[in-house]
Amino acid sequence: MSKKRSARKPVRKAKKQSRVRSASSDKKANRRAGTGRAGGKTARSKRSTHAKKSAVRSAGAAPSGRSTATATKPLGGGLKPVRAKPGGRAPAAGGVALATDSTLAASESPQARKARAGRIIAGLHRLYPDADCALDHVSAFELLVATILSAQSTDDTVNKVTPILFERYPTPAAMAEAQPADVEKIVHSTGFFRQKTKSIIGMAKKVVESFDGRIPDRMEDLVTLPGVARKTANVVLGTHFRKNEGVVVDTHVGRLAHRLALTWTSKNDKDAVKIENDLMEVLPRPEWTFVGHALIWHGRRVCSARKPDCKACTLSPHCPSAGRFE
Repeated sequence: MSKKRSARKPVRKAKKQSRVRSASSDKKANRRAGTGRAGGKTARSKRSTHAKKSAVRSAGAAPSGRSTATATKPLGGGLKPVRAKPGGRAPAAGGVALATDSTLAASESPQARKARAGRIIAGLHRLYPDADCALDHVSAFELLVATILSAQSTDDTVNKVTPILFERYPTPAAMAEAQPADVEKIVHSTGFFRQKTKSIIGMAKKVVESFDGRIPDRMEDLVTLPGVARKTANVVLGTHFRKNEGVVVDTHVGRLAHRLALTWTSKNDKDAVKIENDLMEVLPRPEWTFVGHALIWHGRRVCSARKPDCKACTLSPHCPSAGRFE
């Protein structure tokens, strides 16, 4: 009997040692896995610390841990500063990244946009009080022909050509009888001369046949003429007839409308009609013609396509794109 009991003791002891070793292994596994009370707290603490460090690194914070968030006070008459993205454009002057044109167009209220547009208009009046069409002309017919010729050309080039052209063909009736080859020789330097010749001769014939030889003064009539779309019609209506029927949107106006966040379209959207509709909504109607001419002048002199002179631009306090090209 004693031998049997003595034989069982090593078995019980072995089982007890096995349970102790198993419990010890479980605790170690729990600590490594982050389970259990102490292990869970430690793991959560480590994960929290790691998350904070990652957030600091992604925000570009200094080693001291100070936040790099920008101030919340609006700049430039309502432009809201935004946090600069890593690898993005450098902040504007003063270390603050202004909202981009697309961001502002999406977030700015209609009232705020109109108020900012009013400040832009006031600035344009101070800069260009005499802003007007740069194409030389003495009649609606001459202005219409010159505007057709100005497509994909410069005003200076057109102004060198039109004196010769109008000396030979001073009226729609005379232009309607012109030989295409003769007109092509005169307007050759403006580019796309064959299509332009076809347009101005076709326009003259339509004016003679449908409008008694007079250039119509209504948008719906002008756009029925060959070679005449809304842009050309707006130039004639606003400049010669002094009617604000729309806003002239050329390459300069389209570019500045995006940079000034006066249009809802994306910067890659070149649809002139969409941009014009946005401008007509935000600008007072009496200013439509002036703003078109003034933005063209500003686009040529200050806000160029590749290297705009933001430092010299007096509109920069109201422009969300200011400083992005430096």
